[in-house]
Amino acid sequence: MSYLITGGGGFIGSHLADALLAHGGTVTILDNLSTGRKSNLAHSQRHPGLRFVHGSVLDALLVDELTSQCDTVVHLAAAVGVKLIVERPLWSLTTNLRGSEVVIEAAHRYRRKIMVASTSEIYGKNSSGPLHEESDRILGSPAVARWAYSAAKGIDEVLANAYHAERGLATIVVRLFNTVGPRQTGTYGMVIPRLVRQAVRGEPLTVFGDGHQTRCFTHVADAVEAMLLLLGHEAAVGQTFNVGSPDEISIADLARLIVARCGSLSPVTLIPYEQAYPSGFEDMERRVPDTTKLRSLVGWLPRHSLDDILREMIAEADTEMTVEDPPAVAP
Repeated sequence: MSYLITGGGGFIGSHLADALLAHGGTVTILDNLSTGRKSNLAHSQRHPGLRFVHGSVLDALLVDELTSQCDTVVHLAAAVGVKLIVERPLWSLTTNLRGSEVVIEAAHRYRRKIMVASTSEIYGKNSSGPLHEESDRILGSPAVARWAYSAAKGIDEVLANAYHAERGLATIVVRLFNTVGPRQTGTYGMVIPRLVRQAVRGEPLTVFGDGHQTRCFTHVADAVEAMLLLLGHEAAVGQTFNVGSPDEISIADLARLIVARCGSLSPVTLIPYEQAYPSGFEDMERRVPDTTKLRSLVGWLPRHSLDDILREMIAEADTEMTVEDPPAVAP
């Protein structure tokens, strides 16, 4: 099988590419490297089955050409991270709406199966839980950039579902909850890599809000396994699936756990939302996935614990620190 991964230079996309290559597939990656990095592909860059194309999902002619050359499309290209979305709402909206339209249209033109990556942001301010695929979406004002992002990803899902229902396109939608692991950067607001790097550097760990908000964290290898299982199962076509861990932790407790695991002396500092983000930012108190549907179809369960995730993230941050700040050498 040959695959096109849009956004394949990103954190999740690069791990998916590694896995597909390991299973004997060939992979073409389309990425403009706005948030992705070519270094993410270092593990597979010499693999004869990997091809990297520098370009945008907004380039309809390029997307058309690459889609015609593959068997399956995995659409991961998107603006990601709360910080980026809040700071660049127009670019995020254009990328997430028009980009998905271009890719889904190309998949339909060539009758290619397509997996569309969505997000737990779909559920908005719905803090009940666990959240299943039919749970209500509760959004705030469209003037708040965060909910504009949720709305855009919702439209992406509607578009995929409409192409399946009306035109017979083989679509699968995966709603990824907080996915974490090696290669993930904290630049765009991802909480674990940001807090781990702060702890390793001996800086204060900055927790936004009161720290009582809870999240569940999934190792990227587990998320990729779920995606592979769904791509290989015909009954997944036309369906939407939550992908995430059920293990819940508050962000304040997460910060304290990271300090302990790092053996750091860093304090944990609470930063009010109004200081961390532009005026009007809103958050949700709880986000826990119900993955019964995924488990029932393909038998998926996460294999990695939060301790596993932190161990790998801390090791990667330690390595980065060694590279950035090599020890002084005596003359």
